[in-house]
Amino acid sequence: MTGNHMDWDKLRVFHAVAEAGSFTHAGDVLNLSQSAVSRQISALEEALAVPLFHRHARGLILTEQGEQLNRTVRDVFAKLAMTEALLAESKERPAGRLKVTTTHSFGVVWLAPRLRAFLKQYPDVSISLLLDDVDLDLAMREADVAIRMHPPRQPDLVQRSLGEIRWQIFASEDYLREVGKTPERPEDLDDHRLILFGDRKPPVADVNWIASIGRPDGAAQRAGALEVNSLQAMLVAIRSGIGIGAVPDYLTEDTTGLVRILPEVKAPKIDMYFVYPEELRNSKRVSVFRDFLVTEIGRR
Repeated sequence: MTGNHMDWDKLRVFHAVAEAGSFTHAGDVLNLSQSAVSRQISALEEALAVPLFHRHARGLILTEQGEQLNRTVRDVFAKLAMTEALLAESKERPAGRLKVTTTHSFGVVWLAPRLRAFLKQYPDVSISLLLDDVDLDLAMREADVAIRMHPPRQPDLVQRSLGEIRWQIFASEDYLREVGKTPERPEDLDDHRLILFGDRKPPVADVNWIASIGRPDGAAQRAGALEVNSLQAMLVAIRSGIGIGAVPDYLTEDTTGLVRILPEVKAPKIDMYFVYPEELRNSKRVSVFRDFLVTEIGRR
């Protein structure tokens, strides 16, 4: 394939002739005269020193070498067309509706306030935000993408780790003043009112871990003075001075009036994942949303 033997123009003409079966038809497709087509084919045959067509009264038939070349050329042009489409898609602006699901508290407190920046950056994308502490079924397209507080349980989903969320234990200054003591060790929580998550389906695993830290193995968990099935409501209750509670760090960007309790205690891990079905792997709006999340979470 050195020099000018098999340049693209000649191969394009050859391919058109092979598919059309005559110089005339190929000329119509390529917008060239019959003689120009014929000249290109002769030049290609000469360069390769093999005949590519048997010329018959009824038209052209590929020789064995012609068949071989056409198989390769067809393959190459198909690949080129596919590449062209992918390159065009990569410079297209992301557009369309993106259905995003995540837990209530993360959606309300962390994600919703940040969506303005995303929508400003990608004006052709619109977002439908579905907040649910129960996992929606992405395979059934109940949503396009999910931000989950656990690894995905379905095998056919693509997942990207978004990092770790940390638990923080807080009490209000008012509460600590009222009870007159601050816990120094996990065991001290026995003497305090606790605010726990009360529901069969918490948004994150181990949500009530402070009910059992510092207790002997097998001992009953501490009871909550208040149980509520919302992490945000737990934070409101902590602020109001009811007692001590543990909440994820994305809830407490503003810690005014709060005191961090037992900061050195080892808390369970919450791993956050960006999850979507395999068929959306090449979707532009999914990839720009993922990149946006990674950047925003990196700022935490």
